[in-house]
Amino acid sequence: MIKKFFILAGLTAIAGLSAQKTHTVVKGDTPYNIAKRYSMTVDDLVKLNPSSKDGKVSVGDILLINRSAATAVSTPQKAASSVGKLGKIILKPKQTVYGITKQYQISETELRNLNPELDSHLKIGDEVTLPLANIQKFGDAQQAAVAVAAPAKTVSQPDPEPAKTPAAVTVEVKDENAYTVQPKDNYYKLSRKFNLNQKELFALNPGLEEKGLQPGDVIQVKGMGSSEQAKSEVQTVAVSQSASPSTYSTTSVADDYVTYTVQAGDTVFGILNKFGITLDDLLSLNPNLSQGLKSGMVLKIKKLDSAYVKKSGNALNVVIMLPFGFDSNDSKYRTLSLDFLAGAKLAIEQNTKSGKNLDIKIIDAGSEKSFINSLTQINRDNTDLIIGPFFKSNVLQVLDYVKSSKIPVVAPFANSEDLLSYQNLIIIETSDFVYADRIVKEVKDAFSDQKIYIVADADQTYAKYLETNLKKNLKNANVILVKSAADIQPDQNMMTGKPAPVIAILANKNDEAGDAFANRMIVLSKEVVGLKSFSMYYSPMFEKKVDELSQSNLVYLMDRKIDTDGVFEKQILEAYKKKYCKTPSKYAVIGFDVVNDMLSRENKKGEIFKQMNKVQTQLATKFEFEKTKNGAYVNKGYRVIRLIPN
Repeated sequence: MIKKFFILAGLTAIAGLSAQKTHTVVKGDTPYNIAKRYSMTVDDLVKLNPSSKDGKVSVGDILLINRSAATAVSTPQKAASSVGKLGKIILKPKQTVYGITKQYQISETELRNLNPELDSHLKIGDEVTLPLANIQKFGDAQQAAVAVAAPAKTVSQPDPEPAKTPAAVTVEVKDENAYTVQPKDNYYKLSRKFNLNQKELFALNPGLEEKGLQPGDVIQVKGMGSSEQAKSEVQTVAVSQSASPSTYSTTSVADDYVTYTVQAGDTVFGILNKFGITLDDLLSLNPNLSQGLKSGMVLKIKKLDSAYVKKSGNALNVVIMLPFGFDSNDSKYRTLSLDFLAGAKLAIEQNTKSGKNLDIKIIDAGSEKSFINSLTQINRDNTDLIIGPFFKSNVLQVLDYVKSSKIPVVAPFANSEDLLSYQNLIIIETSDFVYADRIVKEVKDAFSDQKIYIVADADQTYAKYLETNLKKNLKNANVILVKSAADIQPDQNMMTGKPAPVIAILANKNDEAGDAFANRMIVLSKEVVGLKSFSMYYSPMFEKKVDELSQSNLVYLMDRKIDTDGVFEKQILEAYKKKYCKTPSKYAVIGFDVVNDMLSRENKKGEIFKQMNKVQTQLATKFEFEKTKNGAYVNKGYRVIRLIPN
């Protein structure tokens, strides 16, 4: 009996090996679409082919797959014959797998059976095979073209009437909103021809930014509001909240889960790799994924780790740590601390008036050297929130001191890579790299082959970062780093010999550099029309010479700016003046904004992290927090100010 068992086991193993089949990787293949094609999970594919785990499959690789799964999709012609005659649609902008299945009332499985290489053929102008009856019934009038054909013959089901099979017929439907790209077309030419900017062109044609203009491609050139209408809404100074472009975070927190908003170009495998989760985990949290991945979908990624919850009492116990330096006789940061406290007190009063029960404790954080003594004043068993200290080294000490209790800690000024791994940390200061990313995006939208100057500081960190990313995102960009704004010179038109506009970027936060940049932009805007100027940083000169600088189309970023016409802002400024008989200083504004924002997110249980997904603007500061992959919450909010010519 035992002998028979071993023989049976051996036969089973041999049968299992023979049940495997291979797939040769072709252009456009990814582990996700290969697994999808053969009705497998990515995890199953990885188990059979460990080398595909990092997603770096190469054309020509031979992957092991499950034969039974392959059989189901290896004869699409046979499956197609059951749906009658076939037709083809030509993809237009914004069409996705999910959108095709919804519009043409076909399952994704059937769609993929008819189109085995579907994932690598989803560009504008590509053909997709569908049942002809579905095309005729559900197709819209704006489909660029429809190709009607009979299903191909199969050995198992020959065409009973081959003589009557109609020849392929192409029906062209003119789409006034579409345009076929010509060999010499470029973004600047199309922008002028159709009266829209590059940003609008990319919005109308998802994927175009990555793919680029290809002769013969059909693109959308209408569909948004007229740019002339937008131009009529001209202001001398326009202040806008920054949107969240794809280069910034799309990750947030809601309902105790980390969530992610799907971007154009995302793949399921890429999302799995980004967050280190399995496909099964993703599908269990997002059943709607069975209908396909769609740009704009909000996916639940994983449940949050248990965060801080108040242990006892009705009042929220808040500690504010400021470097007064009384005990250490160090007054270096005393004025700054007193100003911060003045704003914080007003915020505390505002919150108590609204009904919050608060118990506030102010601790002198001393100097960086004497800081360790102040830690003993924190009651780890009865503290719900810690705001401060100011310095990174001290923030790390506090985080270590409260690590067992997970008390939320707010860092008003410290921001560095080594802080990002703390899940109970809230970082207020927006990184300069975030500003640099936004400037790259702004320049990209305005670029039309102009020469680009970057005014760098002595360190050149951000100037080189800008240079690298501009060259990466712009074709044949001529980027020049200079030490002074005086080195910025207009270009020369080779045809006319007249001065031609350039793009100028300030990547130096020094006020003197800001003044020099502003004055140089004013001079150049008088010499040449069409100058574009950008600044990562605010300079007081930008507000002093608004009218002159608007001629250079200046766009600059600010971490804080008070809207003096706002109702809330007027109330707070009036309350501050009544309390202190003066207007608030910079650090008083920061003190108010930080404390008011944090307290407004707290509930009675001290569960501040449940409210971190809210975007809020206080007196001057915009708070838009992103939960990083490692755990900390980082503010990525800022203001974009545009000076528009009259």
